[in-house]
Amino acid sequence: MASSSSSFSVASPWLYDVFLSFRGEDTRDTFTAHLNHALMEKGIRTFIDEDEVKRGDEISPVLLQAIEDSKISIIVFSENYASSTWCLDELLKILECKKSRQQLVLPVFYRVNPSDIRHQRESFGKALTEHAEKLNGDMKLQMWKAALREVANLSGDHLTNGNEAKFIEGIVQDISRFIESHSYLPVAKYPTGLASQLRDIMNLHLRLGTNDVRMVGILGLGGIGKTSLAKAIWNSIAFRFEASCFLANISDHSNRGRGLVRLQETLYSKIFRGRSSLEIDSIDSGINIIKRILHSKRVLLILDGVDHITQLDTLAGACDWFGEGSRIIITTRDQHLLTAHGVDSTYKMKSLNYHDALQLFCRHAFKKQKPVEGYDKFVEQIISYAGGLPLALTVFGSDLYGRSESEWKSSLDKYKQIPHQDIQKILQTSYDRLSEEEKNVFLDIACFFNGQLQLDDVIIKILDSSGFLPNSSIPRLREKCLISEFDGRLQMHNLLRDMGREIVRQESLENPGARSRLFFHEDVREVLEHDTGTYSIEAIVIDFPEVDEIIHLSPNAFKNMKRLRVFRCINASFSGELNCLPNSIRVLDWLNCPLQSMPSEFRGNKLFILQMVGSHIQEICFEFKKLMVLNFRGSEFLTKISDISRCPNLKQMDFKDCKNLVEVHDSVASLAKLVRLNLSGCNNLKRFPRELLLRYVQFLDALHGSQLSSSGIRPAKL
Repeated sequence: MASSSSSFSVASPWLYDVFLSFRGEDTRDTFTAHLNHALMEKGIRTFIDEDEVKRGDEISPVLLQAIEDSKISIIVFSENYASSTWCLDELLKILECKKSRQQLVLPVFYRVNPSDIRHQRESFGKALTEHAEKLNGDMKLQMWKAALREVANLSGDHLTNGNEAKFIEGIVQDISRFIESHSYLPVAKYPTGLASQLRDIMNLHLRLGTNDVRMVGILGLGGIGKTSLAKAIWNSIAFRFEASCFLANISDHSNRGRGLVRLQETLYSKIFRGRSSLEIDSIDSGINIIKRILHSKRVLLILDGVDHITQLDTLAGACDWFGEGSRIIITTRDQHLLTAHGVDSTYKMKSLNYHDALQLFCRHAFKKQKPVEGYDKFVEQIISYAGGLPLALTVFGSDLYGRSESEWKSSLDKYKQIPHQDIQKILQTSYDRLSEEEKNVFLDIACFFNGQLQLDDVIIKILDSSGFLPNSSIPRLREKCLISEFDGRLQMHNLLRDMGREIVRQESLENPGARSRLFFHEDVREVLEHDTGTYSIEAIVIDFPEVDEIIHLSPNAFKNMKRLRVFRCINASFSGELNCLPNSIRVLDWLNCPLQSMPSEFRGNKLFILQMVGSHIQEICFEFKKLMVLNFRGSEFLTKISDISRCPNLKQMDFKDCKNLVEVHDSVASLAKLVRLNLSGCNNLKRFPRELLLRYVQFLDALHGSQLSSSGIRPAKL
């Protein structure tokens, strides 16, 4: 229990829902007893003083603490209420908590007139006169009088005559609605690592001690704990605000019929603590209503799961919608939404550190903080694979609880091949909201390029050649927390990578040749050896776990792949002949390619990148008009670069360590866009266009050690 507003506990700050203040001799066994029973029947936790005789002049410390620990105080004003100094001291404490802890105070005028309390007439005036005689000028009398006037002016329930049962039913309904809209939110079964994040965002971003209006974003990928943190914030500080509202799953609700209008109606209802409902006829009228009712209130508004700027414009358009000291907290997976809306600061969620990840997983998997003996190696694999994502650690731990070692091993293998459906469902919502270009870039990175170089790298050229606009798509994926960049490399969380790969697998569960991308080595082998490729295949990357793997290539392996745009072989060897290559290919990156020449029918009119490091190609004589990158490093069979003038877009050519290259055709010198040519290690080069030496001083190093260098050819000074 958090008794202080500065507490960072993720537990509820309230022990009780309702504190009942009443005059025992008037209503203990009648009205208050019936009210208490009705509240308890509804599951509402009440505190009621059971001592019939209150001893001493000062109020019990137990009662003072109970008032602090209650979310609501109900004051039952009856005829003799003011005759009890104990009741009047309770009243002072209740009003103190109303100010310091934003406690709801509900006066119930039981067969008394609120006006008599306000003006201190009748029994209330008589009681105060008697107290005055005893107190002899004590300031406490003035405090009691002021407290009675203040409470009498509050909105409350008044019973003069009539049906007490219905009257009590109405009170209970009001209290139930208030508790429902201001209830403690369950954060997580094991909120491991959450307290430190709560402390950080409270200290660095929310700054509750100031009267400015602040909008704060909580950013992170799905399953990292944004909602849990938002709930922990709510539980810690909601009681400090005049009005509060937690709108969950906004993206889901807003996509339904009249979704945004219904969210506005919900916001209105929660601000008025469930006592008032309103039917809003349009988004614009809802905006005007929200601005009108909130501009003078100190509000805590949490908008959870925002995925579109319209949702923010509709529910929290600007800081001037809200009263001084208000805090608006937005959870999202999209950095750009927060930037576009102009939030004051953003808290980016971090993955759990190893210690917290281990503890969270073990809590679910073993119901302990440490692994059970014999399971350590499995736990290490899970922690590494989950990458500090609380969702994954929770799902995996719960799934593996109580299972044998053999079941653990089998499950671990399965997770890496087929992601757990609970994780897949949550992570895939981010993918589903991408544009088509962004989806394609995401899937290419997930299937092929995770952890590879981004800046000035062939990967960007590959994506660009496919028309996927990587220079705009990659920043968008970064903004949506789907990729990150570290040391110039694109990084994707293991689970996001596997989510993307599962999307591709679902395209055709039985036939890999009918999927858009092939990356799993066994699927690649099946398609290329058994000629099962189809029109659906867009990209193939071969990366075998063992470098000496051999693929027995079918002669017509590529015949039906009319849409193939990327073919990359990283480490496999091939046997067999190849009759054709698809003219749709934009990137052909084939390590140790066994072809001695390109297939005769291959026109390559869409080819941008041709990399055949260590290939068997003997002569280069291409007419690839879009070709920009040509890389034949270490191709020891290459002897001649023939007329290449019909490749006018070439920018980079690399023939390093082509030891048997003898001749470079004069057409190379006519390539106006050529900016890089590497001929280092070409020690047998005999014929080379002199014009290049005049254009590129960097070729000096490239030619160093070649026969051209030793024969005395030198470039002019530039």
